[in-house]
Amino acid sequence: MNDTPGIVITGGSGRMGQSLIKAVLASDKCHLVGVLERNGHDWIGQDIGTAMGGQPVGVAVTDDALEAFARAQAVIDFTAPAATVQFAELAAQARAVHVIGTTGLSDEDLRAINAAARHAVIVRAGNMSLGVNLLVKLTQQVAAALDADFDIEVIEAHHNQKVDAPSGTALMLGEAAAAGRGVSLDDVRDSGRDGMTGARRRGDIGFCAIRGGDIVGEHDVLFAAAGERIVLRHIATDRSIFVRGALRAALWGQDKRPGEYDMVDVLGL
Repeated sequence: MNDTPGIVITGGSGRMGQSLIKAVLASDKCHLVGVLERNGHDWIGQDIGTAMGGQPVGVAVTDDALEAFARAQAVIDFTAPAATVQFAELAAQARAVHVIGTTGLSDEDLRAINAAARHAVIVRAGNMSLGVNLLVKLTQQVAAALDADFDIEVIEAHHNQKVDAPSGTALMLGEAAAAGRGVSLDDVRDSGRDGMTGARRRGDIGFCAIRGGDIVGEHDVLFAAAGERIVLRHIATDRSIFVRGALRAALWGQDKRPGEYDMVDVLGL
């Protein structure tokens, strides 16, 4: 019997899903107990190892989240907002740690996730990497040190298959900048420039999204004033940084009290 935490990976056929599955299978700190895919997917019923083009590993792909979560101590979820909200409720019922890397969540989605966190541990972050979370802290500190004479712009770039913009990481950085300034991002966010928009409003936090090729993830936070600019930058070249962070979060949450946490908590920053 394996006494390490059992992990379920949702969206197993996706790029992140397959990377997570490989990492769990290679780890001696956890083991794979389930892989989820949407109803009707070609992989349903297949051994996940075979479906991924390798040797069988003894775990079949399923669309039954409730049954899979009942055997798990943690669920790692990089899917879509509607699916993540459903998974949050089911993971809470199973008292499994729910690690959420899904982006594009609405305020209503976040309220539902927060309700689930009353019953189980949820670790949610727009980005799971150590470097990005250090960048978030630095962004807040720099924003707190500079006044509104410094315009703040968040520039992000991702691959051409990404469906949401700005990225979850860009929004994390925007929230950090707003917190440093002591304002709400909702009140100062500017992410819809097109046409004759007029002059930039003092104190706004702007966003620019670039989509192209196979860019894994690049984020700049620009502080621009008359005569000088400060640029904080993080460049991801390999999705393994997100995989490592997600696994770390799943293991970190095993002895924690119910509640909603983020990677700053996991990394002790």
